[in-house]
Amino acid sequence: NEFGVPSYIFFTSAAAFLGTTFYIQALHDEQKVDPTEFKNSDVELVMPCLASPFPAKVLPSLVLGKDLLPLFLRLFRRFREAKGIMVNTFYELESHAINSFSDGNYPPVYPVGPILNLNGHEHDVVSDRKDTHRDIMQWLDHQPSSSVVYLCFGSMGSFGVEQVKEIACGLEQSGHRFLWSLRQPPPNGKMEAPSDYVNPAEVLPEGFLDRTSEIGKIIGWAPQVDILAHPSIGGFVSHCGWNSMLESIWFDVPIATWPLYAEQQFNAFLMIVEFGLAIEIQVNYRMDDCEIVRAEEIEKRIRGLMEFDIKKREKLKEISENSRKALMKDGSSYTWLGRLIQDMIDNMA
Repeated sequence: NEFGVPSYIFFTSAAAFLGTTFYIQALHDEQKVDPTEFKNSDVELVMPCLASPFPAKVLPSLVLGKDLLPLFLRLFRRFREAKGIMVNTFYELESHAINSFSDGNYPPVYPVGPILNLNGHEHDVVSDRKDTHRDIMQWLDHQPSSSVVYLCFGSMGSFGVEQVKEIACGLEQSGHRFLWSLRQPPPNGKMEAPSDYVNPAEVLPEGFLDRTSEIGKIIGWAPQVDILAHPSIGGFVSHCGWNSMLESIWFDVPIATWPLYAEQQFNAFLMIVEFGLAIEIQVNYRMDDCEIVRAEEIEKRIRGLMEFDIKKREKLKEISENSRKALMKDGSSYTWLGRLIQDMIDNMA
């Protein structure tokens, strides 16, 4: 501002989450409400950015933790000083949230997505990843259309041994074909990303790999975009990272939510309640209590995913088509991007 250089923010989560952060910041600063008291409460918030009442305990630890709250508040006070905020979403998916920013209390918000890296692995030069990629795609090529459930929990998602065994039993009992990105948690006390298992059999039920060899495949690293684009994929069990949600929508793949950290619980709420585009595996949206989801529940939810409700399927197909139209000439995101460019020019004049 001192040098007359307009500042803009690119927000990589949902527009509804952006609205929620502004709402919580105003609740604290203007109404003197301490949001950390929402933790483990039954309070439901009625916010302009959401059409449905929102369970406050679904808020991420950045909001509910006393140590992290000052950082959160400082960050979103600064957000209000920006000339505009670009959001990786599109109007047809989040019209309610986007319309809620039009009252003049916020910087202009521009839905310019979905912005996805659809060619993420074309130029991968790591030879072992090339071989892994080829092996995965060849396996998928031999599976019937829409027959495979894909399980992946993001670059930071992993489970302990007990939960891994329950997932394995649930998959086996469901009888559905599966492709499972199984990652090893980092050592206790270390802030590291999960790694690939050298021998997955060590954490799986005895005989699981042999019994499921005709219908399942265990992998580590996953070329997710290429997997979701494959016609054999019929469902996606996901940690609900926003990018993964947009990718699944883009490729018209039904979603079962299993959020683990950050704003993923919020994203699961959006997909299930607000958008009506997903089913849940972890029913209470949270993992704070380290509750183990049992095989019987996993089996039931995977069956529900692979036999996706016809109305949800039709709605997902429509939203998927809209996600592509949004980026075309005269589409909603194309138009919003034009407004952003003009506003940038005007702000520099």
